[in-house]
Amino acid sequence: MKKLVLLPMLALAIAASGCGGDDNEAAGTTTAADTGCDKAQLTLVSPGKLTVGTDNPAFSPWFGGGTPKGSDWEFNDPNTGEGFESAVAYAVAEQLGFAKADVAWTVVPFNNSFKPGPKNFDFDINQISVTDQRDQAVDFSDSYYEVNQALVGLNGTPIADAKTLADLKQYQLGAQIGTTSLGYINDTIQPDKDARVYDTSNDAVAAINAKQIDGLVVDLPTAFFLVGAEEVKNGKVVGQFPSTGTQEHFGMLFQEGNTLRDCVNDALAALKADGTLEQIQTEWLSNKTSAPVLE
Repeated sequence: MKKLVLLPMLALAIAASGCGGDDNEAAGTTTAADTGCDKAQLTLVSPGKLTVGTDNPAFSPWFGGGTPKGSDWEFNDPNTGEGFESAVAYAVAEQLGFAKADVAWTVVPFNNSFKPGPKNFDFDINQISVTDQRDQAVDFSDSYYEVNQALVGLNGTPIADAKTLADLKQYQLGAQIGTTSLGYINDTIQPDKDARVYDTSNDAVAAINAKQIDGLVVDLPTAFFLVGAEEVKNGKVVGQFPSTGTQEHFGMLFQEGNTLRDCVNDALAALKADGTLEQIQTEWLSNKTSAPVLE
């Protein structure tokens, strides 16, 4: 799996300068207040709180820490700060001046997040790949993770031995509705049988466990989790797929026109420049990197 490509440190330091500084800075230097990124100037759905959306259940390795007593989250409660996306969200929040207690999580079903219209969150973080179609209805931050799609199959079945995209055409594949995984099946693999589409990732996992599909297409880290945690029984990461066109990447999602996006981009630039984003990726995703490429 391709690691996140870090921009040159000098360029990032310049980009990040909009979210820092003090009264003694030289004339002409941009400060958080100048750009409207001071915490008190941010337009938020709940004043003083940073409201972050994601789906429920929240899967590893993107979220972790389990479900504390009294939590409404099915698998992993994002409030723990564990898992890649939860850790990224809290790191961004800190850059914006929010304490952990000032971050509030709200449930947003994946396929609802990029529908047009008002949002009940400040940003959503939920493995949402940036696409031209989605970008027409909402706004996205810069990339916080570059990702490839992957195939999960069952050990001992013919699809487990697939080596190329052409090998997959004869099989029944499945994916969650609205995902780039489904788009990859339809646009790139183009199997002989129509892909089976599921409302939730739970439904898709249940389908492969019930052998209703031969293979499940998900992003690569999720594929390793599903197999490693035995969510898919007797599962195997058959391989990852090469990117087509522009490298696929995840972005935080905002209501269209939300100026908070620019401040979050400044925060991401700072986290890239000081190595924090790379450290978070290493901690939560470093063992999810190796799979043959199916071309």
